[in-house]
Amino acid sequence: MPEYDYIQGKNRVESILDNHMIIEEKKKLPVDGNFTFENGYRTWLTSIFIDIRDSSKLFTSINQEETAKVIRAFISELIEILRDDDGFMLEIGIRGDCVYAIYNTPSKEDILNCANKTFYANTFIEMFNKMLWRRGIEPIKAGIGMSTGCDLVIKTGRKGIGINEKVWIGTAVTEASNLSSLGDKNDYRRLMYSWRSYINFIDGLKARNSEKDVEKWFTSINNPIPNIGNVYNADIIQSTFNEWIKFNV
Repeated sequence: MPEYDYIQGKNRVESILDNHMIIEEKKKLPVDGNFTFENGYRTWLTSIFIDIRDSSKLFTSINQEETAKVIRAFISELIEILRDDDGFMLEIGIRGDCVYAIYNTPSKEDILNCANKTFYANTFIEMFNKMLWRRGIEPIKAGIGMSTGCDLVIKTGRKGIGINEKVWIGTAVTEASNLSSLGDKNDYRRLMYSWRSYINFIDGLKARNSEKDVEKWFTSINNPIPNIGNVYNADIIQSTFNEWIKFNV
């Protein structure tokens, strides 16, 4: 096993810290081939995180086979709900007990489409828990967080050896992750939205539901996490999906 060459390590760190980074503003994030270790792109992103409550208790259950089936079914369907066309969806994956997706959202319509995915995810959890209940399995609790920001995206890793990933620097990913940890806990409802997500989708949501008092679906909460500002808590379901659940699950 080769020893770490700390002299070369110092040189590599200095070359990165002293390098001039080229940052471009883009409405749409370029394809991966445009990313180098010397550039970055700033663009509008929206991120959704879905975080399982009390996951340590779930993952250490005595019935490991049952737990495996529950987790596999839960995560696979959430990925199906969150996935979308390349270009709009930038990344989707699993981080520990979270399922997440990141989208390129230069327009309010894009952000509303992301919000709609959270409504489907929320309704799916209702269906999933009903299916668990019918099998005598304890229901799952989960928080769903969504946030929007004009953030910096860079390529990072180890140059020359093929290990690299995109890193998202800003509020969209961090806030969505933090908000998902609040949902369905301490009397909060399952859905949590950053103020920037909310102000960008609320008009479109009201237009789609013109006969309803949409703003009453949300509760404004000030700084549930230090310095996050106002966030909006809700328990919105997709009505057609929910009606189907009543008669088919």
